[in-house]
Amino acid sequence: ALAGDQTDPVSDQRLRQLRVGLAQVDTRVGDLGGNAELVTTWTAKAAGDGVHLVVFPEMTLTGYPPEDLVLRESFAAASEQALVDLAVALAEQGHGDVAVVVGYLAHTGGPGPAPAESMPGEDDRPTDANPRRGAPRNAAALLHGGQVVARYYKRHLPNYGVFDEARYFVPGTELPVVRLHGVDVALTICEDLWVEGGPCGVAGQAGVDVVVSPNASPYERAKDDLRLPLVRRRAAEARASVVYCNQVGGQDELVFDGDSLAVSPSGDLLARAPQFVEHLLTVDLEIDPAAVPERRDGRIGPMTVTRHVLSEEPVPAFEGRPGTVAEPLTDLEEVWRALVLGLRDFIDKNRMPSVVLGMSGGIDSAVVAALAVDALGADRVHGVALPSKYSSGHSMDDAADEAQRLGIHYSVVPIAPMVDAYHGAVELTGVAAENLQARVRGTLLMGLSNQHGHLLLTTGNKSEVAVGYSTLYGDSAGGFGPIKDVPKTLVWDLARWRNEQARKRREVEPIPQHCIDKPPSAELAPGQVDTDSLPSYDELDAIIADYVDGDLGMAQLLERGHDADTVARVLRLVDGAEFKRRQSAPGTKISLKAFGRDRRLPITNRWRESLPSVREGAATHE
Repeated sequence: ALAGDQTDPVSDQRLRQLRVGLAQVDTRVGDLGGNAELVTTWTAKAAGDGVHLVVFPEMTLTGYPPEDLVLRESFAAASEQALVDLAVALAEQGHGDVAVVVGYLAHTGGPGPAPAESMPGEDDRPTDANPRRGAPRNAAALLHGGQVVARYYKRHLPNYGVFDEARYFVPGTELPVVRLHGVDVALTICEDLWVEGGPCGVAGQAGVDVVVSPNASPYERAKDDLRLPLVRRRAAEARASVVYCNQVGGQDELVFDGDSLAVSPSGDLLARAPQFVEHLLTVDLEIDPAAVPERRDGRIGPMTVTRHVLSEEPVPAFEGRPGTVAEPLTDLEEVWRALVLGLRDFIDKNRMPSVVLGMSGGIDSAVVAALAVDALGADRVHGVALPSKYSSGHSMDDAADEAQRLGIHYSVVPIAPMVDAYHGAVELTGVAAENLQARVRGTLLMGLSNQHGHLLLTTGNKSEVAVGYSTLYGDSAGGFGPIKDVPKTLVWDLARWRNEQARKRREVEPIPQHCIDKPPSAELAPGQVDTDSLPSYDELDAIIADYVDGDLGMAQLLERGHDADTVARVLRLVDGAEFKRRQSAPGTKISLKAFGRDRRLPITNRWRESLPSVREGAATHE
């Protein structure tokens, strides 16, 4: 590493204080005006609480992820203008003395998007046919006194899982450090914190007091357990306090849980925000300038450190307050709240008035209905029972019972006459006849959706989506799948947990116990149960977790103790159902690897995991 130039140390060695606010807010992609209003509203709250520096999430102004909106110069230009306008608006509203760190989309001078840079021989010079100028950047800016004081461009661009940032952005090479009230604050963004020896390492060599990290870190199960150890490692590397502010809210298939936090240079947890709610977390930092004996700028390692002085004078001494640390959620409560928030934001951000779903009396539709009520309220949920001649009386009783428990709108539309009419026109037998019932239901539910403006919710779980145990244009029809990433065994666990919470609050249990206890069945044929054509869900979900989430091959699956014949059968079903999954509704991601933007395999694909001694199984419903 090339050593930077030594700068003048802080001459006044008195202890310094700084009250920092972490505003974990729920943004909307593309809503520059609305997101800017969020910043002014929450900055006003922070100012009222005596905050000197308030940090907002990654790409706050544009919302995250903006995906291919990044490629539109008009959008990038609007983002740049919104940032400048926001700085002016904050000053005009009397908050110019509060330093505000806000994420946005920058469009700087340069050679163009990262993919073009990675293609040798491509000429990216602007022409009349291709007038694009400049490079998109995932950026954060510090605003103060009506001005954009410093801009930081994200150094490390994630390109795995749900992230495609290398498709859009050019990495930054500068690390700005802003002196605020005599405290040196370095700017980073999200993925920069996950890289050892990255910007936090550069900050540690440069000498800073605080590292701020705006984030848009999507939720997945147990991810909150990774954050605190990660932030502690970066605080040790930076030899500074780290302030980690994360986004909250749903965006299509992603949901963000907040869980913002702050740690001291020694790794002590100073404050932590609750999950799945908008929240302003404040933390009082006490800074000892003597703890940073050397402060440098210039080239340090792969980055250039720049320094900007806003104010040298420390803030007047004030009585510090201990930071609040939110109680951690249990695993099942965390998942339930993620699913509720993901569904609520999908409906509300897309301005949909209500939802409709088919209610079969089974566990999946029961859990989806309960989620919908928790997300939207009973009056916005419409349940429809669509019994065929194979529907059992207890299933219809269970559906009606749950509708009454939840207080939702409920109606019954028998489909037998419509199915008989189809059979009068064309001869269908076996699986084709069974699937006809599902397709009649899907057509009716879509008709009700069109007629009344409801969004149709699909009720398929991850286990069914994985093996293709659904009917195209039947039970897979709809606009959103709330439990698409929830394995069947977890669906049962969530149902029991939700009922337990109701009992604790002395409320009516939303899910009838019979829905939980009875064997699952599509009821498309006499006496049909799911295990007629699938392994037990305990066994199936374990294989899916290893194969889909863990990307294990056949040999590794067998080493883990799975039955060879069952593995071969399940893998063939999973691989053969890719064309169905491409046509499935989006749904909230909660697992390490969700179907959709997270797991993408070719439909036309001759690769099959196999061993010579292993037989292949048969496919299920189409």
